[in-house]
Amino acid sequence: MHIAVLAEFAVASGGAEKVAVESARGLAEAGIDVTYLQAIDGPADPLLDHPRIRRISLGNTDIWHRPAHRAALDGLWDAQAARRLGAALDALPVRPDLVHLHQWTRSLSPSVFPALFARGLPVVATLHDYFLACPNGVYYRFDRAEPCALRPLSAACIAAPCDGRSRLHKLVRVGRSVALRRALGRHHLDVIHVCDASLSRIPGLMPDLSLAHHRVDNPVRVEHGPPAEPARGDAIAYVGRLTREKGADLVAEAAQAAGLPALFIGSGPLEASLRGRPGVELLGWQAPDAVWRILRHRARALAAPSRWYETGPLTVYESLAHGLPVVASNRSGASEKVVDGVNGFSVSPDLAALTRAFATLADSGAAARLGAAAHARYWAAPMSLSAHAEALIRVYEGILTQRGPRRSQDTIPSAA
Repeated sequence: MHIAVLAEFAVASGGAEKVAVESARGLAEAGIDVTYLQAIDGPADPLLDHPRIRRISLGNTDIWHRPAHRAALDGLWDAQAARRLGAALDALPVRPDLVHLHQWTRSLSPSVFPALFARGLPVVATLHDYFLACPNGVYYRFDRAEPCALRPLSAACIAAPCDGRSRLHKLVRVGRSVALRRALGRHHLDVIHVCDASLSRIPGLMPDLSLAHHRVDNPVRVEHGPPAEPARGDAIAYVGRLTREKGADLVAEAAQAAGLPALFIGSGPLEASLRGRPGVELLGWQAPDAVWRILRHRARALAAPSRWYETGPLTVYESLAHGLPVVASNRSGASEKVVDGVNGFSVSPDLAALTRAFATLADSGAAARLGAAAHARYWAAPMSLSAHAEALIRVYEGILTQRGPRRSQDTIPSAA
C-alpha cells in the first residue's frame, strides 16, 4: 500500500501537524510506503527520516506571510497551490492508493480538492477541528464566549460577529466555506474523527455533503514508564495557548479559589493579565521533553477546561499516560478518556465546577489515587503509534475495498 499524506507543515507546529508527522512515521513502521507532501517550505521533523517515507515540498508560503489582499484571495481559492499539488502527484513514480489530508487552511485552500478528485484518488481527511463545517473552524462564538448553536452558512451564521479576529475576517472565512462546499459538491469524501463528540456532531452540521465517517484516536508518543507522583506536585498545570476559549483564565481563578498555585506553560493573549495574578507562574513555551520533566515534578494535575468543542488535545492523553490526573472540560473530546472521580474530573468549564475539582486534588491522598488510576487505565489500552497506524490501515483497506482493485503500481493519469 502507498499512502500520500498531505499536510501544510512537516514539523509539529500544532496538533494537526504533530498527528500528520506521527501518522506518517507509524504507517512507515507498519510497512506502508508513504509520500509526505508538505505544502509550506520549511524544516522537517526527524520522524520523517525513514526509508519508507518520501518527503516532497510543494513550495507554498504561509498565507499569513502574504499581503492582506493576497492572503484573502488565496484563502478563498489558491489555483497555484492546486497546480503545484497536481504536478507533485503526477511526478510520483508510483501512484498512491489514497491521499490522507490533514490540513488545508494555511496555504492550500479548497482548490486542492478538485485537484485530488480529478486524479481519481480516494481522499480521506482527518477532522482536527470544525473547518469542514464552520467558517471560523471551532464552532464557537468568540463574541459570546460560548459554543455556537447556529447552522453553518445559514443567514444567522453569516450575520453573526463570531470570529475571533474581525467581521471582515469572518466574511473571508464565509467565502472560503462556500468555496469548500462547491469544491466538494457531490464528490465522496471519507473523514476521520478523533473523538466521539465530533463523530456525533459534525454529520448534522453538513447533511448535504457525501461523507463517510470513521473514528480513529490520535497517536500518543509516550514511553511506558513508572507513573508520576502527583501527590508531590504543588500546582495545577495548564499547557497550551493562553486564551479564553481554552479556559486559561478559569484555571487561574479556580486554582486561587482552591488554594493551589497555577503553573502555565505556553503563551497567548491572556499572558499579561495572568502574570499579574497571585499564585500564577508562567514558564512560556517549552520543548516537549522539558514540558514533561516539569509536569512530572511540579503538577498535581493537568487542567484543560476548554469553552469550545475542542476535539482531541494531545496533552490530556499524554498526562494520563504519565499518571497525572486530568481536569477536562466536558465539552472537549478528550474528556471521553476521563472517568469522573476515577482518573480525574470531567466538568463544565465554569469557575464553581473547576474549583470543586481542584479542591479535591488539594488532598494528597486523592491526587495519588487519581494519578495511579490515570496511569493504569491508560496503559491498559494505550493510544500508541502502532495502534493508531493499525486503525488507519483498517480504514484505508475498507475504503479501497469499496473502490475496487488497487492500482498502486500504476502511474497517475495526467489531469489539468
